[in-house]
Amino acid sequence: WGDPVIEVTLSRPWLRARLPAPMRVLSWAPHGGGWRTTGLVLWREVRNADLVPGFDAEGWLAGEMPDPGAVGMLTSRDIGSWDRAQASVEGASADCVATLGLSNAEAVGRRLPWHGADYGTLNLLVATDVALTETAQLEAMSIAVQARTAALMDADLHLASGRATGTGTDCVAL
Repeated sequence: WGDPVIEVTLSRPWLRARLPAPMRVLSWAPHGGGWRTTGLVLWREVRNADLVPGFDAEGWLAGEMPDPGAVGMLTSRDIGSWDRAQASVEGASADCVATLGLSNAEAVGRRLPWHGADYGTLNLLVATDVALTETAQLEAMSIAVQARTAALMDADLHLASGRATGTGTDCVAL
């Protein structure tokens, strides 16, 4: 793989992930979700208590974005604790930057009541070193989500609602 593809800088309250060039990014991020061509993905650190039910988080984030063309995610996880992983399989490589928080972990299909505890959300940015068709990008997104869920299930976090499979606010950008 060599050097990481994603260049990461921390300037609170933002974690910036710069791609080597504008790329087609697929995500369900609250800012710039769907298909977007960009060279920048941002995490905005927030406190869960700031995002009370009924708060327009998407509108607020849009107003906060230092680059409106970027993809933007929210996390109450300490953005200084971001992590990176890389993998190569059959000549294709991926670089992943993640913020990992579990205070709002849930079991799929079972909602837990809102609470103001911080350190929630699993947010991933994955970049590949090979060009992907739209169909291949959708498949890669599925694989990234499966890997995230498998890792969480390996952590064996049990909740009142069942075994944790994610959080209610996870985002993945690929």
